[in-house]
Amino acid sequence: MAASESERGPAWIVLPTYEEAANIERVVAEARAKLPESAQVLIVDDNSPDGTGEIAERLAGEDDAVHVLHRPLKEGLGPAYIAGFKQALANGAGLIVEMDADFSHEPAYLPRLLEAAERADLVLGSRYVAGGGVADWGALRQTISRGGSAYSRLVLGLDVRDLTGGFKCFRREVLEAIDLDAVRSRGYAFQVEMTYRAIELGFRVAEVPIVFRDRQDGKSKMSRSIVWEAIWRVPLLRLGR
Repeated sequence: MAASESERGPAWIVLPTYEEAANIERVVAEARAKLPESAQVLIVDDNSPDGTGEIAERLAGEDDAVHVLHRPLKEGLGPAYIAGFKQALANGAGLIVEMDADFSHEPAYLPRLLEAAERADLVLGSRYVAGGGVADWGALRQTISRGGSAYSRLVLGLDVRDLTGGFKCFRREVLEAIDLDAVRSRGYAFQVEMTYRAIELGFRVAEVPIVFRDRQDGKSKMSRSIVWEAIWRVPLLRLGR
Protein backbone atom coordinates (compact mmCIF):
# COMPACT_ATOMS: atom_id res chain seq x y z
CA MET A 1 0.00 0.00 0.00
CA ALA A 2 1.36 3.43 -0.91
CA ALA A 3 2.25 5.76 1.93
CA SER A 4 0.04 8.79 2.46
CA GLU A 5 1.49 12.28 2.24
CA SER A 6 1.30 12.64 6.02
CA GLU A 7 3.41 9.51 6.36
CA ARG A 8 6.02 10.30 3.72
CA GLY A 9 6.16 14.12 3.72
CA PRO A 10 5.20 16.70 1.08
CA ALA A 11 6.41 17.00 -2.49
CA TRP A 12 9.23 19.45 -3.20
CA ILE A 13 9.92 20.79 -6.68
CA VAL A 14 13.58 21.68 -7.29
CA LEU A 15 14.10 24.32 -9.98
CA PRO A 16 17.74 25.11 -10.86
CA THR A 17 18.10 28.52 -12.48
CA TYR A 18 20.71 30.50 -14.31
CA GLU A 19 19.49 33.56 -16.21
CA GLU A 20 15.82 32.58 -16.09
CA ALA A 21 14.40 36.03 -15.23
CA ALA A 22 12.02 35.78 -18.19
CA ASN A 23 10.52 32.50 -16.98
CA ILE A 24 10.86 32.00 -13.24
CA GLU A 25 7.80 33.92 -12.01
CA ARG A 26 5.40 32.29 -14.44
CA VAL A 27 6.78 28.76 -14.06
CA VAL A 28 6.51 28.96 -10.26
CA ALA A 29 2.94 30.24 -10.51
CA GLU A 30 1.91 27.48 -12.91
CA ALA A 31 3.65 24.78 -10.86
CA ARG A 32 1.96 25.96 -7.66
CA ALA A 33 -1.41 25.85 -9.43
CA LYS A 34 -0.90 22.20 -10.42
CA LEU A 35 0.51 20.98 -7.09
CA PRO A 36 -1.12 20.00 -3.80
CA GLU A 37 -1.40 22.87 -1.32
CA SER A 38 1.30 21.29 0.86
CA ALA A 39 3.88 21.10 -1.95
CA GLN A 40 6.97 23.29 -1.79
CA VAL A 41 9.03 24.90 -4.55
CA LEU A 42 12.78 25.35 -4.15
CA ILE A 43 14.58 27.66 -6.59
CA VAL A 44 18.32 26.97 -6.75
CA ASP A 45 19.95 29.98 -8.36
CA ASP A 46 23.60 30.00 -9.41
CA ASN A 47 24.18 33.75 -8.99
CA SER A 48 22.33 34.70 -12.18
CA PRO A 49 23.49 38.09 -13.51
CA ASP A 50 20.04 38.86 -14.96
CA GLY A 51 18.26 39.24 -11.62
CA THR A 52 16.70 35.78 -11.39
CA GLY A 53 17.77 35.46 -7.77
CA GLU A 54 16.14 38.75 -6.83
CA ILE A 55 12.86 37.71 -8.47
CA ALA A 56 13.06 34.39 -6.62
CA GLU A 57 13.50 36.20 -3.30
CA ARG A 58 10.42 38.30 -4.01
CA LEU A 59 8.40 35.19 -4.83
CA ALA A 60 9.54 33.56 -1.59
CA GLY A 61 8.51 36.67 0.34
CA GLU A 62 5.04 36.50 -1.18
CA ASP A 63 4.49 32.74 -0.77
CA ASP A 64 5.61 30.63 2.21
CA ALA A 65 5.72 27.54 -0.05
CA VAL A 66 8.48 29.04 -2.23
CA HIS A 67 12.10 28.86 -1.06
CA VAL A 68 15.41 30.05 -2.52
CA LEU A 69 18.88 28.59 -2.32
CA HIS A 70 21.55 30.98 -3.59
CA ARG A 71 24.80 29.48 -4.82
CA PRO A 72 27.83 31.71 -5.44
CA LEU A 73 28.99 30.18 -8.74
CA LYS A 74 27.61 28.54 -11.88
CA GLU A 75 28.91 24.97 -11.51
CA GLY A 76 26.52 23.07 -13.74
CA LEU A 77 23.20 21.30 -13.52
CA GLY A 78 24.38 18.37 -11.40
CA PRO A 79 25.82 20.30 -8.44
CA ALA A 80 22.78 22.60 -8.41
CA TYR A 81 20.40 19.66 -8.21
CA ILE A 82 22.46 17.92 -5.53
CA ALA A 83 22.36 21.05 -3.38
CA GLY A 84 18.61 21.30 -3.91
CA PHE A 85 18.03 17.63 -3.13
CA LYS A 86 19.92 17.94 0.15
CA GLN A 87 17.90 20.95 1.25
CA ALA A 88 14.60 19.29 0.32
CA LEU A 89 15.51 16.12 2.20
CA ALA A 90 16.61 18.12 5.25
CA ASN A 91 13.20 19.79 5.28
CA GLY A 92 11.23 16.56 5.23
CA ALA A 93 10.38 16.11 1.55
CA GLY A 94 8.67 12.82 0.74
CA LEU A 95 8.83 13.26 -3.04
CA ILE A 96 11.40 15.37 -4.85
CA VAL A 97 10.74 16.51 -8.41
CA GLU A 98 13.42 17.96 -10.65
CA MET A 99 12.38 20.06 -13.62
CA ASP A 100 13.64 22.84 -15.86
CA ALA A 101 12.55 26.41 -15.22
CA ASP A 102 12.20 27.31 -18.92
CA PHE A 103 8.87 25.56 -19.71
CA SER A 104 10.59 22.73 -21.56
CA HIS A 105 8.92 20.69 -18.83
CA GLU A 106 5.28 21.70 -18.70
CA PRO A 107 3.97 22.17 -15.12
CA ALA A 108 0.73 20.53 -16.33
CA TYR A 109 2.54 17.17 -16.17
CA LEU A 110 3.36 17.46 -12.45
CA PRO A 111 0.22 15.63 -11.25
CA ARG A 112 1.02 12.77 -13.63
CA LEU A 113 4.51 12.34 -12.14
CA LEU A 114 3.27 12.54 -8.55
CA GLU A 115 0.52 10.00 -9.23
CA ALA A 116 2.97 7.55 -10.83
CA ALA A 117 5.23 7.89 -7.76
CA GLU A 118 2.55 6.00 -5.81
CA ARG A 119 3.65 2.89 -7.74
CA ALA A 120 7.32 3.53 -8.52
CA ASP A 121 10.38 4.78 -6.67
CA LEU A 122 11.62 6.93 -9.55
CA VAL A 123 9.33 8.34 -12.23
CA LEU A 124 10.72 9.67 -15.49
CA GLY A 125 8.83 12.11 -17.67
CA SER A 126 9.67 10.37 -20.93
CA ARG A 127 9.82 11.74 -24.45
CA TYR A 128 10.45 8.33 -25.97
CA VAL A 129 7.57 6.15 -24.80
CA ALA A 130 4.13 5.93 -26.43
CA GLY A 131 2.37 9.26 -26.07
CA GLY A 132 5.59 11.21 -25.51
CA GLY A 133 7.48 13.40 -27.93
CA VAL A 134 9.42 16.55 -28.68
CA ALA A 135 8.16 19.81 -30.15
CA ASP A 136 10.05 22.74 -31.67
CA TRP A 137 13.40 20.95 -32.03
CA GLY A 138 15.46 20.80 -35.20
CA ALA A 139 16.76 17.54 -36.65
CA LEU A 140 20.25 17.93 -35.12
CA ARG A 141 18.97 18.44 -31.56
CA GLN A 142 16.59 15.48 -31.89
CA THR A 143 19.43 13.30 -33.19
CA ILE A 144 21.68 14.27 -30.28
CA SER A 145 18.94 13.57 -27.74
CA ARG A 146 17.77 10.25 -29.16
CA GLY A 147 21.34 9.19 -29.85
CA GLY A 148 22.38 10.05 -26.31
CA SER A 149 19.63 7.91 -24.81
CA ALA A 150 20.36 5.02 -27.19
CA TYR A 151 24.10 5.24 -26.48
CA SER A 152 23.52 5.26 -22.72
CA ARG A 153 21.10 2.31 -22.90
CA LEU A 154 23.62 0.29 -24.89
CA VAL A 155 26.63 1.07 -22.70
CA LEU A 156 24.80 0.61 -19.39
CA GLY A 157 22.61 -2.32 -20.43
CA LEU A 158 19.34 -0.64 -19.45
CA ASP A 159 15.92 -0.69 -21.10
CA VAL A 160 14.84 2.78 -19.96
CA ARG A 161 13.78 4.71 -23.05
CA ASP A 162 14.60 8.27 -21.96
CA LEU A 163 17.81 8.22 -19.96
CA THR A 164 18.80 11.81 -20.70
CA GLY A 165 15.52 13.48 -19.72
CA GLY A 166 15.49 15.83 -16.73
CA PHE A 167 11.83 15.79 -15.61
CA LYS A 168 11.82 13.28 -12.74
CA CYS A 169 10.19 12.45 -9.44
CA PHE A 170 12.19 10.64 -6.75
CA ARG A 171 10.88 9.09 -3.58
CA ARG A 172 13.04 10.33 -0.74
CA GLU A 173 14.29 6.78 -0.12
CA VAL A 174 16.01 6.80 -3.50
CA LEU A 175 17.97 9.98 -2.83
CA GLU A 176 18.81 8.81 0.68
CA ALA A 177 20.23 5.56 -0.72
CA ILE A 178 22.31 7.24 -3.45
CA ASP A 179 25.61 8.66 -2.28
CA LEU A 180 24.93 12.18 -3.53
CA ASP A 181 28.46 13.34 -2.74
CA ALA A 182 29.80 10.68 -5.12
CA VAL A 183 27.77 11.94 -8.10
CA ARG A 184 30.29 13.69 -10.36
CA SER A 185 28.35 14.53 -13.51
CA ARG A 186 27.71 18.22 -14.06
CA GLY A 187 25.75 18.46 -17.31
CA TYR A 188 23.11 16.21 -18.85
CA ALA A 189 25.17 13.13 -17.94
CA PHE A 190 23.82 13.83 -14.45
CA GLN A 191 20.40 12.59 -15.58
CA VAL A 192 21.86 9.31 -16.83
CA GLU A 193 23.94 8.85 -13.70
CA MET A 194 21.06 9.38 -11.26
CA THR A 195 18.77 6.91 -13.03
CA TYR A 196 21.56 4.35 -13.37
CA ARG A 197 22.44 4.58 -9.68
CA ALA A 198 18.78 4.16 -8.71
CA ILE A 199 18.42 1.04 -10.86
CA GLU A 200 21.68 -0.41 -9.55
CA LEU A 201 20.29 -0.03 -6.02
CA GLY A 202 17.19 -2.01 -6.98
CA PHE A 203 14.61 0.77 -7.10
CA ARG A 204 11.58 0.58 -9.38
CA VAL A 205 11.59 2.99 -12.32
CA ALA A 206 8.54 4.00 -14.35
CA GLU A 207 8.29 6.19 -17.44
CA VAL A 208 5.25 8.37 -18.13
CA PRO A 209 4.81 10.21 -21.44
CA ILE A 210 5.48 13.93 -21.76
CA VAL A 211 5.92 16.25 -24.72
CA PHE A 212 9.12 18.27 -24.34
CA ARG A 213 8.94 21.78 -25.79
CA ASP A 214 11.93 23.94 -26.60
CA ARG A 215 12.30 27.07 -24.50
CA GLN A 216 10.52 30.17 -25.78
CA ASP A 217 12.46 32.73 -23.71
CA GLY A 218 16.11 32.85 -22.66
CA LYS A 219 19.11 30.92 -23.96
CA SER A 220 19.68 27.16 -24.14
CA LYS A 221 22.33 25.76 -21.76
CA MET A 222 23.34 23.02 -24.22
CA SER A 223 27.01 23.09 -25.25
CA ARG A 224 29.68 20.86 -26.78
CA SER A 225 31.26 20.32 -23.37
CA ILE A 226 27.98 18.96 -22.01
CA VAL A 227 27.71 16.50 -24.90
CA TRP A 228 31.34 15.36 -24.53
CA GLU A 229 30.95 14.87 -20.79
CA ALA A 230 28.07 12.49 -21.42
CA ILE A 231 30.08 10.55 -24.01
CA TRP A 232 33.04 9.83 -21.75
CA ARG A 233 31.34 9.67 -18.36
CA VAL A 234 28.67 7.08 -19.21
CA PRO A 235 31.21 4.25 -19.76
CA LEU A 236 32.84 5.19 -16.43
CA LEU A 237 29.56 4.47 -14.68
CA ARG A 238 29.58 0.92 -16.08
CA LEU A 239 33.24 0.44 -15.18
CA GLY A 240 32.56 1.74 -11.69
CA ARG A 241 30.03 -0.99 -11.08
